[in-house]
Amino acid sequence: MSIFAQRVHRIQPSPSSMAGVRTRKLIAEGRDIVALTNGEPDFATPPNILEAASRAMAAGRTKYTDVGGTPELREAVRHKFSRENGLSYRQDEVVVGTGGKQVVFNALMCTVEAGCEVIIPAPYWVSYPDIVLLAGGKPVFVDCPEARGFKLQPEDLERAITPSTRWLILNAPNNPSGAIYRREELRALADVLLRHPHVWVLTDDMYEHVIYDGLAFHTIAQVEPALQERTLTVNGVSKAYAMTGWRIGYGGGPAPLIAQMVKMQSHSTSNPSSVGQAAAVEALLGPQDFIAERCAIFQARRDFVVAQLRACPGLDSHLPEGAFYAFPSCAELIGRKTPQGRTIASDSDLVMYLLDEVNLAVLQGAAYGSSPYFRLSYASSMPELEEGARRLRLACERLQD
Repeated sequence: MSIFAQRVHRIQPSPSSMAGVRTRKLIAEGRDIVALTNGEPDFATPPNILEAASRAMAAGRTKYTDVGGTPELREAVRHKFSRENGLSYRQDEVVVGTGGKQVVFNALMCTVEAGCEVIIPAPYWVSYPDIVLLAGGKPVFVDCPEARGFKLQPEDLERAITPSTRWLILNAPNNPSGAIYRREELRALADVLLRHPHVWVLTDDMYEHVIYDGLAFHTIAQVEPALQERTLTVNGVSKAYAMTGWRIGYGGGPAPLIAQMVKMQSHSTSNPSSVGQAAAVEALLGPQDFIAERCAIFQARRDFVVAQLRACPGLDSHLPEGAFYAFPSCAELIGRKTPQGRTIASDSDLVMYLLDEVNLAVLQGAAYGSSPYFRLSYASSMPELEEGARRLRLACERLQD
């Protein structure tokens, strides 16, 4: 008899996390790996945020806090939502977790059970389906093709909704495609949701400030205030403030949902890091000008990477509107043979070929629910991106028809 519960067999390890582990292992073994898998900015956490953490430690703020976040941080989150998104929340409508992933996890674990369906547009962040499965629910995938900008269409949303639908998950700017919804596109989705009052919306806005070409960011409860009473708006300090390791995410939503999420968290991690919370207060309330400066650097990298991908034999790439990933199509490479005579039958095969042939680490589109694509992060230095592009082109040129 196995000691393991059935729930652990419903899920797989996070492909992006495991890729990072494998890449670090290969580098430790002496392999010259160019790793373009990073889901985090390569910038340092800004000095004012580091100083806030140092002051908190010096002041002895290293003890337990309220499970759902300190009053100071929840107030800062309220201010952020009001200042940047036009959303008004009370403190009991705000929760702070150990990263945005925990906020998503708690929400789904509190609301999803056997018989519940969760609509997940594909491509999607790798953890959404597995969290739904762990909760006992059923992920309902809706394909969002490149021809439609990798974005959910209202008619496809309408078809996917059933009496069992509990949530729709929206993520924009999207990981991995970089897609962003315009106000009118969210308006069209909101009109569908207004016809189905039993469907809640979880909107993951983690890449809100990594957005290009002068585009404006909108979140769905801002576009349609009537949806705020059944929307959980998730965000965090990881991407905009280069604070991935600090593990501070937050959400705003209806007080009854937030109360259940805090209860769930009280029996798992309890409060997020006290020092991390103090740093996050400074991040949200302190100077914001560096965000645009860093975003301009990401945009320059994006332009370089997309140009290189489009010039690479057998590859093509749309232009990401946000986040820091390219998501190129490798459809033309499927069926080709490696120098060793192996056939590239899938994007997963291509990813392994790139790692074995030229020591280039990227992630297969299958992990994000969309094939044949792969994800390449440009949250790396220009010299590393230039070397990665050189290796990618070399590997593609070695493939034979």
